[in-house]
Amino acid sequence: MEDKLIIKGIEFNSRLWVGTGKYKDFEETKKAIEASGADVVTVAVRRVNIIDRKTENLLDYIDPKKYKILPNTAGCYTVEDALRYSRLARESGISDLIKLEVIGDERTLFPDTIGLLEATEILAKEGSIVFAYTNDDPVMAKRLENAGAAAVMPLAAPIGSGLGIRNPYNIKIILEQAKVPIIVDAGVGTASDVAIAMELGCDGVLLNTAIAGAKDPIKMASAMKHGVIAGRLAYLAGRMPKRLYATASTTIEGML
Repeated sequence: MEDKLIIKGIEFNSRLWVGTGKYKDFEETKKAIEASGADVVTVAVRRVNIIDRKTENLLDYIDPKKYKILPNTAGCYTVEDALRYSRLARESGISDLIKLEVIGDERTLFPDTIGLLEATEILAKEGSIVFAYTNDDPVMAKRLENAGAAAVMPLAAPIGSGLGIRNPYNIKIILEQAKVPIIVDAGVGTASDVAIAMELGCDGVLLNTAIAGAKDPIKMASAMKHGVIAGRLAYLAGRMPKRLYATASTTIEGML
């Protein structure tokens, strides 16, 4: 199916993007990523060693020639921290892409959207390709787009909760008004959740805990791959109208 996701001239082969945290070891991380079919792998610059090549490194298990590395600012609670780690990733040659997070609350891990908006505008002007992680707020999504975000990434539910899409109606509004790709990020728990996101018309899904926290991460990674594909195909196909009453699958017209 010729249905590529293209952002800022960059072509992505898969609409499923995956994280690298919470696995038991790097080998399991590698196998799960391979099973997911993803070509984008996000890595927390603050928490994971991807810069010091003298010690065991995640990039020893994830080939940067095969995967697009998407640095993220997970764990950053201030604009200054988010800017620092974004610039570190860019200047060290990892990527011009950045999944930008500015966390506002330690317990819920909900975004500080005011700080996020400020950091997005600064980094976009500096030339970073900003994927902004935010609440499922249509007003803020539009403001982030206007600030220069290359893609907006509304949460489905709190990070790591596995609750699935809690507010599909907000996501639909975001999609209706967006002129940049919308990628659901955080809170999905299983393959049906990602299928729903794609059926709504989202351009992609980014997830981590739903795979890493499964009893069998490798099988779940494969399930997520197929969930994204099925959801995208259903969206492109266009679902049948919902009806209150039954309609026969086979008409009786012309029958004796």
